[in-house]
Amino acid sequence: MDFMKRKSGVLLHPTSLPGPWGIGEIGSGCMQFLDFMKDAGQTLWQILPLGPTGYGNSPYSAVSSFAGNPLLICVGDLAAWGYLSREELPPEHVTRPSTDWIDYETLSEWKLPLLVSAARRFLEDAEAVRKLESFIEDHPWVRDYGLFMALRGHFNAQAAAEKAPNSRWNVYWPRDIADRNESALSKWRDALAPETAVHQVLQYFFHEQWQTVKAAAAERHIQIIGDIPIFVAEDSSDVWANSGIFHLDKNRQPKVVAGVPPDYFSAKGQRWGNPLYNWDELEKSGYRWWLDRISRLLEQVDILRIDHFKGFESYWEIPQAEETALGGRWVKGPGDSFFHAVRRRFPGVEILAEDLGLITPEVHALRDRHNLPGMNVLQFAFEYTQDGRFNSSNTFLPHNHTPRSVAYTGTHDNDTTAGWYGTLESNKKDLVRRYLGRSDGEVVWGLLRAVQMSAAQYAIAPLQDYLTLPSEARMNTPGTVGPHNWSWRVRQEALNGQVAATIRELGSLYGRTPRD
Repeated sequence: MDFMKRKSGVLLHPTSLPGPWGIGEIGSGCMQFLDFMKDAGQTLWQILPLGPTGYGNSPYSAVSSFAGNPLLICVGDLAAWGYLSREELPPEHVTRPSTDWIDYETLSEWKLPLLVSAARRFLEDAEAVRKLESFIEDHPWVRDYGLFMALRGHFNAQAAAEKAPNSRWNVYWPRDIADRNESALSKWRDALAPETAVHQVLQYFFHEQWQTVKAAAAERHIQIIGDIPIFVAEDSSDVWANSGIFHLDKNRQPKVVAGVPPDYFSAKGQRWGNPLYNWDELEKSGYRWWLDRISRLLEQVDILRIDHFKGFESYWEIPQAEETALGGRWVKGPGDSFFHAVRRRFPGVEILAEDLGLITPEVHALRDRHNLPGMNVLQFAFEYTQDGRFNSSNTFLPHNHTPRSVAYTGTHDNDTTAGWYGTLESNKKDLVRRYLGRSDGEVVWGLLRAVQMSAAQYAIAPLQDYLTLPSEARMNTPGTVGPHNWSWRVRQEALNGQVAATIRELGSLYGRTPRD
């Protein structure tokens, strides 16, 4: 972090961008948003993980932590490149049945076949194939990912036909290919070569389009903050292709899984179910897989935010047989050894630590030893002590922020600030109003002002807060799977000059807007 320069930014995942194709895409919609950011004087754009989503459409449950989500590929660009015709693009009533929400089922039904058609046309072009081969040479993970996705499609279809209850690779696939026996790999590479190639092409499309977005952000002096979840999904190419770095049994099933004990997000804790790393094996390789993962993300973003940073100091280990998080225990993580390896390979990388939840002094010590900024979330700042007095020492309160930190009104896991305030008890509302010196109708902008005013070098707010949107615009409710999680979209008319000017004025008052 550049401690000599105050910056501010917006938290918005690309899926939430406006546009005609049912989901935010990494094409013209991104460019318009970057122009809005520039007009608003914002120099930080924080996004969520970009990977292909799995269960529940969560970007934190990706099929690969290296790959990009094909649903984000801009079909308009594919038409401009000649791989689709304008006549093939469906009418708006098919692609966008709702303005405010992504309908993932409808989206997948029309978009995925269109992407496959574009990929097949790409593969008919010898010069294009040479570009793909060069891309794969530079990104060897694409080989395993492409085959995994082809196998996944093949066996998912077979499982559906047989009405099998579970089609995960380590449950339903034949043992030889689940175990990656060389003869099985050779057999399936040949059998599924066309399907594998399509998935590889889609990663090429994603890569090329996102690199254009990243270059456009740099031209506007906007840095992209990318999120790297500490854990990966069990049903992923990551685990299938790298089973030795996870605690798996002989059947490739997790012996223990990740989660968190009870905290202010969940009274019962959360059993996430991700397989846990065998950190001893990772250390023997110099954490090569993790460093390769970081290297891939740094192709896409400028700054890393490590989600669930606490897990590097200690993590909640839940036996696979336990149905809830309550039967877990704390286990020490890799700590300093891991971050020393990161610094050796990426000496200048800027890393933000998501240090929320039940944080111990040991976690803060690890964070501080490696000079990593932590997070201050205002929605967690207002509380009473046991004797009923205002806890003015809460570190999330703006007057307690330190420069080496990032101030937020809320995160993707919080309610919108307007929604959060509306659900507070009357005594908490009174506390917020007194602290800010604001009336009910001014609280959201009062908190936005407090974030900008903070001593924290970086100040970030979800776009929903700048638009003072209610709970319906919430991005995610942790511990739940619902139709509106991860599906909110902003309307095009909301990204207007008046909103941009208001945000710019607020940032300029507190030294966060770049001088023209």
